Amino acid sequence: MCNRFCGSARVVLVVLAFGLLCGISAQGQMTTDASDKSVQPLSGSAHDGSAAAEMTASSKPGVPSVEDSSSPSSSVHPDLKSTAAPKNNDKVDKASDSYVVGIADGLFISVWKEPDLSGAVVVRPDGIITVPVIGDVHVAGLTTPQVQDLLSQKLKDVVAEPQVSVIVRDIRSRRAYLVGKVGRPGQISLTTPETVLQLLAEAGGPAPLAKPQKMYVLRTVDGKQTRIDSNYKKALKGSQPDLQVEVGDIIVVP
Repeated sequence: MCNRFCGSARVVLVVLAFGLLCGISAQGQMTTDASDKSVQPLSGSAHDGSAAAEMTASSKPGVPSVEDSSSPSSSVHPDLKSTAAPKNNDKVDKASDSYVVGIADGLFISVWKEPDLSGAVVVRPDGIITVPVIGDVHVAGLTTPQVQDLLSQKLKDVVAEPQVSVIVRDIRSRRAYLVGKVGRPGQISLTTPETVLQLLAEAGGPAPLAKPQKMYVLRTVDGKQTRIDSNYKKALKGSQPDLQVEVGDIIVVP
């Protein structure tokens, strides 16, 4: 009986001792975890402090930030810098801007987003064109940009911020005339600057029985017609200047 009681007591003591040891171990683990957690905020606060110090230093005068968006060099893209400067080899053809509108010329007027105000017109003998809504506008003697500006001014009462384009479709006012003994006599449109020799070459040259050394040009100057002698053979040899043809000239080859 005593032996059984003593054996049971020993078992109970062993269980209690084992439980005590487990409790002590668990408490130590909890203490360790708690200490680890208490250390982490300290490291974070130190990092925050260094970041705050860096921010303070960057905000001080004379200490530029690494990425300063207010700097002019950082706000402009390098490609934009290269394209901003004009290039010397970029040439714009201004030939169409220098054309002077004349009588009988055919124009096309385009008003952006206004098809009712756009269309083809012909300059009348009095130098006037008729535009819808605007009415009669005198354009003879003006360049195409000047016509655009004039129409834009007149359309401001009708269209908000009008954008007008004027295109010369048919050049009829710049004409010269070949008469006499030439291959193809008649009128010639002067779309480009030309000389007497050039016009004769386009018309097939003087006829076989012609006397080109006695040809002349009739030109109207200040309302009066004048005669300008021109020797075809001397002009071909270069001993006489090749005469520049002007609008309205009449080249006579006897």
